[in-house]
Amino acid sequence: MISSILVVLAVSGLISGVLAGFLGIGGGTVLVPLLVALNYTPVQAVATSSLAILITSISGSIQNWRMGYFDFKRVISIGFPALLTAQLGVYLADRFLPYVLLMAFGLLLITNIYLVDLRQRLTANHQAIKQQTLNPVVARISTGSAAGILAGLFGVGGGVIMVPLQILLLGESIKVSIQTSLGVIIITAISACIGHALSGNVLFVEGVLLGIGGLLGVQISTRILPKLPDEVISFTFRTMLAILSVYIFWQAWEIYSS
Repeated sequence: MISSILVVLAVSGLISGVLAGFLGIGGGTVLVPLLVALNYTPVQAVATSSLAILITSISGSIQNWRMGYFDFKRVISIGFPALLTAQLGVYLADRFLPYVLLMAFGLLLITNIYLVDLRQRLTANHQAIKQQTLNPVVARISTGSAAGILAGLFGVGGGVIMVPLQILLLGESIKVSIQTSLGVIIITAISACIGHALSGNVLFVEGVLLGIGGLLGVQISTRILPKLPDEVISFTFRTMLAILSVYIFWQAWEIYSS
């Protein structure tokens, strides 16, 4: 039984790593529902996802750096405000009732479906968007702050909000947004993971297993990202989010009614 759970964790980490490299997300949208399905508490799922995301994002960003697709200035300018606000997310996660945390996560999954579609439309109108960007400093602080709160509260890297906001507010291309997002996730994941570890919520064995699987998956996806049509990835991701959101709402109802 234990060995089968370990295999499930490793394979799930692999899938989350592939998504991380393709979409510039940390993979928590897959990992949190998985850990809840394995009977871990919602806050343990969120906290352990943060550790796995840290391993995955480091791996993917190293690969992007080796390929010449990593911009330290972009990453730091968004990552610093995220570092601070991630602790606010950790604080809130510790205080939410389990079913409330799950319901909020389900709403995040549904919102992500819209954000993926928004990203497609923003990319199609990229030249028009470039003429409508905010002050870069304000835009980066806003993007990083939103990503940090999501990282601490839901155990996601924050890329689900960072990628669309970089396109919308900074006029970045989708590929640059994904690559920058993956780097910022290192910062948000470190902050969230430390906060949750101090609260005793992180399951280190499970987190490392998920992270190792993610490490392998992100190495695959970062290599083929420049060649793959975004429409295919987006459609698959949106379908997966819809299924996961139904499951998470069902789990929230089970906890609430028990």
